[in-house]
Amino acid sequence: MRIEFGSITLRDMVESDIEDYVHWFTVEREWENWDAPWEKEDTNEETEREKWTEYYESVKALPDDVLRWKLEIEWNGRHIGWVSSYCIDETYEWVRKTEECQTVYRAIGICICESDQWGNGIGTNALRAFMNYYYKNGANELYTQTWSGNVRMIRCAEKLGFVECDRAVGELEYNGQNYDGLTFKRVQ
Repeated sequence: MRIEFGSITLRDMVESDIEDYVHWFTVEREWENWDAPWEKEDTNEETEREKWTEYYESVKALPDDVLRWKLEIEWNGRHIGWVSSYCIDETYEWVRKTEECQTVYRAIGICICESDQWGNGIGTNALRAFMNYYYKNGANELYTQTWSGNVRMIRCAEKLGFVECDRAVGELEYNGQNYDGLTFKRVQ
């Protein structure tokens, strides 16, 4: 699957992306300081190569009509990150699978791992393309989550019409400082 949006392409993972992931999780790790830095783990090339090869094998033959939870971002032919989605419940907590009678919402996010591509609108446009993909596939509302220390993501969400709907004050700690967990909502 490929979604073209200006100079951005959202696409399925290809085998050559595996080495990009190995690099992003072992060398070029600055992006993790903005995604969820409290989740950052030590790893090595072999572990990451195995993990991403296994993931690639699990998704490489998906038919185009299967709704994607994750797509790769390519900008001017360069693989620079990904967009992804996950489910949250009515308390804005991540859920693995839905329980009967459980209300579940779709949250979306973005990781631009190549820091030389930050701050020029690529992330906003990639997320906009991903939102359009979900709206075309029946979503009426979308959520995104970040933390109060990630000012670029907050600006991106606001630019895309998301409105803050929940703030967990002081919920997150990073480098000895407390930050708020933020949830934003956008209705089509």
